[in-house]
Amino acid sequence: MKTIEIDIQHALYFAGKEKYDALRPEAVKAMENLTENKGAGSDFQGWVKLPSETPQSLLDDIKATAASLQQKCDYVVCVGIGGSYLGAKAVIEALSDSFLPFIPAPKFPKVLFAGQNIGEDYLSELTAFLKDKKFGIIVISKSGTTTEPAIAFRILKEQLEAQAGKQAAKDLIVAITDEHKGALRTLATQEGYKTFIIADNVGGRFSVLTPVGLLPIAVAGFDIDKLIAGARFMEEKTRLESPENPSEVYAMMRNALYRAGKKTEILVNYNPKLHFFGEWWKQLYGESEGKDNKGIFPAAVDLTTDLHSMGQWIQEGERTIFETVISVETSNCELRIPVDPANLDGINYLAGKRVDEVNKMAELGTRIAHNEGGVPVMRITIPQLCEHTLGELIYFFEKACGISGYLLGVNPFNQPGVEAYKRNMFALLGKPGYEAETQAIQSKL
Repeated sequence: MKTIEIDIQHALYFAGKEKYDALRPEAVKAMENLTENKGAGSDFQGWVKLPSETPQSLLDDIKATAASLQQKCDYVVCVGIGGSYLGAKAVIEALSDSFLPFIPAPKFPKVLFAGQNIGEDYLSELTAFLKDKKFGIIVISKSGTTTEPAIAFRILKEQLEAQAGKQAAKDLIVAITDEHKGALRTLATQEGYKTFIIADNVGGRFSVLTPVGLLPIAVAGFDIDKLIAGARFMEEKTRLESPENPSEVYAMMRNALYRAGKKTEILVNYNPKLHFFGEWWKQLYGESEGKDNKGIFPAAVDLTTDLHSMGQWIQEGERTIFETVISVETSNCELRIPVDPANLDGINYLAGKRVDEVNKMAELGTRIAHNEGGVPVMRITIPQLCEHTLGELIYFFEKACGISGYLLGVNPFNQPGVEAYKRNMFALLGKPGYEAETQAIQSKL
């Protein structure tokens, strides 16, 4: 079976092989921290063995719940923010028909997202769209009080109860939340919602392989058994410390480059279906590593599209960047370029070639150009876009993130900086209990 492969040869020159190899003892320690549940943030390492420890009974329960929503709904709104929506969005977008929003009667409900912003126009347009439509809600929040999803859920819950009736709405809402405490847990118990648990030892950005990501993915019609199987395969492949461990190789290379002055990593894809995978990756690494005034800045581009916008900067801008290219080996479709007798566009030399062949040559040409322009380039090759491969890729990046965070010398599993904006927002809005903060911030205005 083909699997993920990583090539660091075109990055190694810039970091230096000796400096890369010198990271091995630190990588050994980082792997020990993860495999033996030690190190900073060890109470949030439940994701490390999650694929192998996920019982089939849980997957079957998720699939049964998804089937129930599929039977009753034309649309299912997934309410959550950050890790509570990005993983599901990434997988669904990667596997869906690109024109799914315009297909009038798809086989499965369309999964929509809310609670990932505080956009009044967005929520107004969503509620207008859902008027008189059969819809359900998956609400994801450990506390139930996170502002963005709490606002969206309150609005959508009221609308659903008005349209379907309060009794029927109970069977159209699924809550994924804390096992014992929190506002959403209390509401779910009072109303009798179907619930799934967010484990205490799995942080949001590592939660895509839990019900947080699996339920929306299953509702969209994709095979979560295969997704978990792919993750299990990669869990086993990266279980031991080794120079052949792909997650370890990636984590060591990016840190060797960081120590050589390469402060920004650009995740590159040549398949537009991977756009939101880049968004998931940005949160995973940005929230895990950006602390204590350290961290590689994570950016993402969609090529070849962004070669006509960001391409100039990447080719000739400040040499503080490196690239990690996700290359999909085999397309799921085949389309060849036809002959045009007039040949006014001058591309008859491409006639008969697959579109993907042209794309592959664009990728190769760009990698060579960027490398020669002073950009270190790593390449991650995946066989194709399918559930198994995406499960592998998700776990590969998660494992590498844990290793990389420890190599940086930070706690990869907390996010203290995220609370700063919340404190200011609550103070400005006059939230009860924030009176002193309100007074303090008003004096700064």
